[in-house]
Amino acid sequence: MAPARPLPAPDHESAEFWRRVGAHALALQRCGACGTLRFYPRALCPECLSDRTDWVPVSGRGTLYSFSVCYRPASEAFADRTPYIVALVDLAEGVRLLANLVDCGPEQARVGMPVTLAYDDVADGATLYQFRPEAGAA
Repeated sequence: MAPARPLPAPDHESAEFWRRVGAHALALQRCGACGTLRFYPRALCPECLSDRTDWVPVSGRGTLYSFSVCYRPASEAFADRTPYIVALVDLAEGVRLLANLVDCGPEQARVGMPVTLAYDDVADGATLYQFRPEAGAA
């Protein structure tokens, strides 16, 4: 039996992010002082070092900035998923996220492809965000 996939381990800074992902609603931190959106969740704004933060919903639409196809799994927990695509996605709001690209074969993926957000409820209380090609893009 393959080991279980690693799951998010929310901490003080990321708990709100993962709570919203679990509700299938992606949101990012926005600096309360300068308005900069940021990913990954953190205590201080990387632009102005303010600790004022709020959360804003994002569209979930973006473009594939870059990707890598994994033919050898990172661990045995991913063995049954190979090949899989690890992608960098530029959200329409200008923030870059790392995620899996699903519903897309390695030969179909291309830089600049429009993608949209999807969710994978992997375990009770654990949801991952991922992206898939927009309809007609793959």
